[in-house]
Order: sequence, then structure tokens, then C-alpha cells
Amino acid sequence: MTKMEQEEKEKLLRRNAHLRRYVKKITKEMGSPEFYTILPRQLREEKYLNIIYPTKGVVFIHVCRTKDMETKVYHAIEPELNENEKKKKKQILELMYEKAPTKTTHIKTQQELRDAIRKMIDDVTIESKRKTSAEQKKGLLGGLVGSKVRVTPKEKRKIRYIITKDMVGGGPLEPFMRDPYLEDIHVITGEKVHLIHKIFDMVKTNISIDKEWAPTFSQEFSEKIGSPVSEGQPIADGTLPDGSRVNIIHSKDVSVKGPSMTIRKFSETPISLTQLIDWGTFNSGIAAYLWLCLQYGRSLFVCGETASGKTTTTNAILPFIPPNKKIYTAETTPEIVAPHPVWQQLITKTTGPKEGHIDLNDLLRASLRSRPDYVIPGETRGIEGRVVFQAMQTGHPVITTFHAGSITKVIQRFTGHPINVPKTFMDNLDVVMIQMAIELRGKKVRRVLSVEEIEGYNKEVDGIMSRTAFQWNAADDTHHFRANRNSFTLEKRIAKNAGYEDPMQIYDEYDRRKHILDRMVEENIFDYYEVVEFIWTFYRKGERGLPISL
Repeated sequence: MTKMEQEEKEKLLRRNAHLRRYVKKITKEMGSPEFYTILPRQLREEKYLNIIYPTKGVVFIHVCRTKDMETKVYHAIEPELNENEKKKKKQILELMYEKAPTKTTHIKTQQELRDAIRKMIDDVTIESKRKTSAEQKKGLLGGLVGSKVRVTPKEKRKIRYIITKDMVGGGPLEPFMRDPYLEDIHVITGEKVHLIHKIFDMVKTNISIDKEWAPTFSQEFSEKIGSPVSEGQPIADGTLPDGSRVNIIHSKDVSVKGPSMTIRKFSETPISLTQLIDWGTFNSGIAAYLWLCLQYGRSLFVCGETASGKTTTTNAILPFIPPNKKIYTAETTPEIVAPHPVWQQLITKTTGPKEGHIDLNDLLRASLRSRPDYVIPGETRGIEGRVVFQAMQTGHPVITTFHAGSITKVIQRFTGHPINVPKTFMDNLDVVMIQMAIELRGKKVRRVLSVEEIEGYNKEVDGIMSRTAFQWNAADDTHHFRANRNSFTLEKRIAKNAGYEDPMQIYDEYDRRKHILDRMVEENIFDYYEVVEFIWTFYRKGERGLPISL
């Protein structure tokens, strides 16, 4: 059940005074909000909203739209300190700074720093269930108890949140970093932060970055991604510890309104292929086709424009690769998540002395010596595309994402400058999937527009021959298997390897996989790791081992 039970709601309100005060206030303005533990996708169809959902820790989100509002509004509900609590926070920080030199020498990661902050706060505070009489009557600090600050459990939680978000978190952006439903965070100095929400699309928030403080904030934030900005180096790209991608434009000479920032959130748990089927991104037929392709080591490019969901789709289909295969991923930003036990995850290195830098080309060349069953560059952009085709030429199947909106553009970009892959090499690639973010009946959705099969080079026309396996029909929002009983990849490249005497038998297996996927959706098997276990059980035990009836 996605709506929060009354008992759980009351527990949250008792435990979080800031949430209780906020609910009391907005109830007077627009009525009592509905609480959700998980947001159902159906909420995107609602015109008017008044809902609250939790994120990690003490941050809650209120999304609302009344008849008086033009668009949906996103309010981050987070703890705020009163004057007395601010004094306690100041004293706690002073004690922490005294202990820091001896307590932080071993810290190497952001998580270790978070843990150290938590421990130091524990060390310099003493909890009492209620405020002292002096504090209750006068609102005073209450003094130190030895070398510790007296706090109530609620005060401690609030102060710990504020200190952590300022020192190692996202500062004013911290509520967004904790929200699992966000895709992108757009920051423009002096304006309200806007978000791309997985359910509600573009929403305006209640948080903004002050113009005077913005330059300092962008510099501090850039240090967290290991790529400091300055007037001399006004643009920075980097990755947060959670894998989120950050682009900062610091200088006012470049960004007219002041420093701006875009954060592409990293999803801790990938979206499953059954969720994508249920949402209509592709259908069970395309998924069954990809299942056979990945089981039998075919190479696949997932192509489309920026933010079309290429990486999401790539992560979703990786469980189709059998569990006993070795996966090798090479990325500039770690976004690919392979569930396989033998997964060699490598990223480029662009910090430190130049002679120590490692680019994608270096990683891909190393892959050829690592004997992987699948090479997965997170994204192919430039000359590393030559090594991608070299890998396929030497028998290593590849899955990668690529910026192109059609099969023609894919071929043009790979065979043209600067990649310059010979046209005769293009038949090493088996399948190209084109995915786009489109407006469908007034709503932004992601759809696989086509699945194309590469047949090979035709000398007579000096061109690459391909055929469309699947195509999306915008009129009824459905996908059609145009190559049914006429698929080059299934018949010529898979059926023979799979041991079928009659290549047409591959379509019986295709229908069987399609039926299994349809039943998974019917049974609401949507959790990514549950889907992984389901598919891998099929590999190990066949249909009889599956936990549902077919």
C-alpha cells in the first residue's frame, strides 16, 4: 500500500516537530495533506495535489497544486533551529573543532567523514529527555556539563542534520539530494530551484540561492566534486560521492545571472525492465528480443538525445546477460549498475599529474586484455568508438549508449570524423535501439521509437544495410514487431548459435520469453533485484523454477 497508515503518520508527526508545525500550517491553507510512503505513478495524472512523502532522515517533501496555482509546487520540509538551538550548535561546533585534529586523520571518504561527524557530535553532547528548568523558563543554553553540551534527542537530531548538510552535504540543496524521486536539479542564482521529478516532471521549489552568497556556494560545491571553479576556470564537471553528475558554470562573465548548476541525480536502485514495460517505454516483445540478444552475446547500442533514458534502459536490460558472465564497465561517471558477481567497474582518472590520467580509450584498450564476456562503456562520444568496434571485431560483445536520433545518424557519426570506423566494420554491431523523450498527449514520456538490425556493408551502394525490427506507433502508443518471422538478428545471428536446426524455431522461444515477461508485469514483479533473481532463476532452473504460474 502506497498511502501511509494513520499510525505511521502520527508517529512521524510526534517525532518530527518541524513536520508537525508545517502540516498544521498548510492544513489551514489548503486542507489536510495525504501522506505516502511510496508515490504511485498514477499521481502524475492528478491535476490538483496535496501530498507529503518522506525522504532519507528528517526531510519531507510537500507537493501541492490548488485551483489558484498555475503549476505544481515542491516544498522541502526540513528542520530549522531556534535561537537557543543555534547557540547550542555553535558550542557543539567549537568542541568538534577542538577534537577534529585527533579524530579525522584516518578519514578518506565522504561516508567516513559523515560517520566521524556523527561520532564527534555524540562525544560532545549529553542527552536529556527534556530541557532544563533554566532553559524552559529563560530559553538559555543551560551551560556545559563537563565538556559536553546538554541537548534533548530532538535537538540533537536537528543540529546533527544542519551540521552534516553544511559540512559534507549539499547545503541548501540537501533536501533534493535525499529525494529518490528526482532526476535533475537546476540552480540559477536568485531564482527558485527547479527540479525534474520522476512523477511530476518540472516543478518549482521553495529554495533559492542568494545572489551575494552564490559565488561562495558554487566554489564550495565544486570542491565536493573535486573540480574547483574560479574566475580563471569558470566551468567544472564532476561527480558527487553518490554518483550524481554535476555541471557548474561559475563566472558571471559566462553565466549572466550569476553562478548556475545542474545536477543529474544518480538512482541507487536501478529501474527494472518490468517497470519500463509497465510504463510503456518499450513492450514485452522488445524486451524478449533483447533477452535473446544479450543471452547470446550480441552487441547493442542504446541511442537517443540527452535525458531520453538511455542509461536507465541499459541498466534495466543488463540482467538479461547470464549471471556467470564477466562484465567490464568503463565510464567517466559511474552510472552503469551490473548485478553480476564478476563485475569489473572502472572509471577514468582526470585529477593529479597529467601523466597519471586515464581516459576512456585507455580503459577500453585494457578491456581487451581482461577477457570479459561483455564490454560496457557507459557512453561512447568520440575516438574511443574505434576501440569499441575493435572490441567487437575481436569477439567481445559491447553495450553502450550514444547520442544519435536515428540509425542513419549512428552510421554517419561512427564512419565520419573523428571516429572514422570503416564501413566494412559496421556489421560487428548487431542492434541499434533509438529512444527519445517526447510529448505525448501533453505529457513528457520516454519511448523506444525503433529497434534496428545491422545486416552489413553493401559494396554496390557503398552503404550499410539495416532493417527495422520494432517500430513505435504514435497514434495508439504501441510497439509493432515489423520483423516478425523476418528478423536478421534472430535468424542469422542467434538461431544458429543457439543450436536450432530450423531458424524459425527461434520465434517460439521469443514468444515464450515474451509470455514470461507479460506474466511478471501481471504479477507486479517490479523491484529491480527481484527481477534479476527471477530472470537468473530461469537461467539456472528453467520455467519450473519460477515462482509464478505461466
